[in-house]
Amino acid sequence: MIKKVFTFAFLLLSFSSFSQVKNKDFKQMLDSMYSHTVPLISVDSLKHLKNVYLLDTREKVEFEVSHLKNARNVGYIWFDMRKVYDIPKNATIVVYCSVGYRSEKIGEKLIKHGFQNVFNLYGSVFEWKNEGNPLYKSSGVQTTEIHTYNKNWSKWVEKGTKVY
Repeated sequence: MIKKVFTFAFLLLSFSSFSQVKNKDFKQMLDSMYSHTVPLISVDSLKHLKNVYLLDTREKVEFEVSHLKNARNVGYIWFDMRKVYDIPKNATIVVYCSVGYRSEKIGEKLIKHGFQNVFNLYGSVFEWKNEGNPLYKSSGVQTTEIHTYNKNWSKWVEKGTKVY
């Protein structure tokens, strides 16, 4: 019961944080893009989580430019459940991509396969960087670069060095 109350309070806090997205057009685009089949988590709420599995659902070339610290690249096009075989079904998992569309689809697959605490990062890596948070290369070195998927999507990135 206590865990359910904590989870509800956490989700309530997370939902209230979505209004903090500064770019109204970006927020509107995100809200219209999501199917809301995977619970959303705000950047601020993610920063307060402990013992979380971060799954980067972008392709390897995007991940290699930069990613969230300690994230695991699982991809999108070639995603396979064997990439998450070692994660307990009751673990807290946060999926992300560029803006949250691909990660929502991977989150749906995880939930379908019995993972119980899966969240999609609202605004994904774009919002993470827009809020001034660090990104890392696979070597562990911090970087200002962010893969913007393509030139059209790069307009949603306000901070960092855009790569596509």
